[in-house]
Amino acid sequence: MTTRLDARQRRTALEEMSDAEGLDVLIIGGGVTGAGAALDAATRGLRTGIVEMQDWASGTSSRSSKLVHGGLRYLYNLDFGLVAEALRERGLLLETIAPHLVKAQPFLWPLKTPVIERSYSAVGVGLYDTLSILTSQGVSVPVQKHYSKKEALRIFPGIKPDQLVGAIGFFDARVDDARLVIDLVRTAAHHGALAASRTQATSMIKDADGRVTGVEATDLETGETYRINARRVINATGVWTEDSEKLAEVDPSLQVLASKGIHLVFDRDRIQGSTGLFLRTEKSVLFIIPWQRYWIIGTTDTPWTEERRNPVATSADVDYVLEHANAVLSAELTRDDVIGTYAGLRPLLQPVKQRESTKVSREHTVAEVAPGLTAIAGGKLTTYRKMAQDVVDFALGEQAAGLPSVTERTPLLGAVDLTSVTRRMTHLSRPYGWTSGRQQHLLERYGDEVTELVELIEQSPELARPLRTAPAYLAVEVVFAVTHEGALHLEDILQHRVRLDFETPDRGVASLSEIAELVAPLLGWDADRVRAEIDNYTAVAQAITAAAAQTDDAEAAAVRSSVPELVPLQDAVPVQA
Repeated sequence: MTTRLDARQRRTALEEMSDAEGLDVLIIGGGVTGAGAALDAATRGLRTGIVEMQDWASGTSSRSSKLVHGGLRYLYNLDFGLVAEALRERGLLLETIAPHLVKAQPFLWPLKTPVIERSYSAVGVGLYDTLSILTSQGVSVPVQKHYSKKEALRIFPGIKPDQLVGAIGFFDARVDDARLVIDLVRTAAHHGALAASRTQATSMIKDADGRVTGVEATDLETGETYRINARRVINATGVWTEDSEKLAEVDPSLQVLASKGIHLVFDRDRIQGSTGLFLRTEKSVLFIIPWQRYWIIGTTDTPWTEERRNPVATSADVDYVLEHANAVLSAELTRDDVIGTYAGLRPLLQPVKQRESTKVSREHTVAEVAPGLTAIAGGKLTTYRKMAQDVVDFALGEQAAGLPSVTERTPLLGAVDLTSVTRRMTHLSRPYGWTSGRQQHLLERYGDEVTELVELIEQSPELARPLRTAPAYLAVEVVFAVTHEGALHLEDILQHRVRLDFETPDRGVASLSEIAELVAPLLGWDADRVRAEIDNYTAVAQAITAAAAQTDDAEAAAVRSSVPELVPLQDAVPVQA
């Protein structure tokens, strides 16, 4: 059992996954659904493995709106079951599973008409609160509150006065999505799961009867191939679902539509407000979300038909978000105010003869693609745990009754001793002079594992210093990303752990040398490797920025794809006997 994901653990995991004993369950895909499934299976006592062809959380699961929410807008589609399920999961994350990562977040819903809109909105939010209380068996967040126009403007002065007659306040929750995934994988490993990132399943293994009995997987870091035998294989690859199904040489059972959502990031001082905003648009909703030192505004919902590894925002996407935000905000945001952008692909189930992504259900589906191979698609970040439970139950079949899921009451690493460490935080911080803001930052990222960071600092006191080029983060956080969180490359650190990729206008390029200096000894890099890592990340950052000046997806994708991948993927091969 380990709380560390690092290069040594990864090597050992690949060797153990490919031993003669075989696995009970192998999960393909290291986003939130796959990571959740790995934890679910491991805590049932199953010998579990999980492989991900890129870094953990490298796709959709690191590019969300950073919200854990019930989906207030789904009430308008009468999706009561979906909303109730999501609210229940929100309550579990807030109170038991990840209270260090998931925090209650207040929102204002500006109202434009005094009677009709307030009445039906109050009923909708009231139902939202009622479902939350019933599913959580108590109050996990405060219930709605009504505000006059004067009161709403006091709470959020940055709204144009002519854009509201009053407001309703309600609560959802916020999360660092990538950290949630990484903590899920680490917790799964702590419970015995074998985990390996940058490991691509390139073919399925079948027996003489056509049953899938494992995969051939390539370690993309070394080129070495492993034969991993498993009694059950679970495909949790999101927008890659159909590609993964084809490895089994069967017709896809689940068709998934990739829908692009983009977000813009602004400095916290640029918008005057103390809550988030929930805005209805002609197509969907727009969230204006306070997140750490920034505001995140999004999202869009448009079909994406280009290469799926690297979706990017276009000029039209940026203009759309700015236009809708400026319709309500008095700040009059411009492109010069944008300090970061990111784009992700939602894996939406594709119904028959339905092409408009905004009309596709967000509910998940589990299917047997072939004997021994189960796939799951759809859903959203908030309901990952229920999705994971459902897919493991399905894969186990009748055996599931004797091995029920326990993840409802399984806290993630960082949450186990959170109350005690929070109370001790002032004492722990005293030798380093950490401010209350720094203490909160560390607790909300690491929870009770702040003590692990302190141990690293005690071994190397210089790690207590803030980064010179990004003082919101400590040097020890960069080291922890490698020693405990499985980072293998600079892009892993800046995109999914110390998230400068969208927190600075240069996407963190100014910090590359400083970060490389900290991690090169840990990863065994020489000067040539350091230069290759820095050059590749710099080229990618410049390409993403250039893509955002293009008018459509095809042009933007071409600009981004002009930079070769640091770790290229492999071509699939035929099914192995």
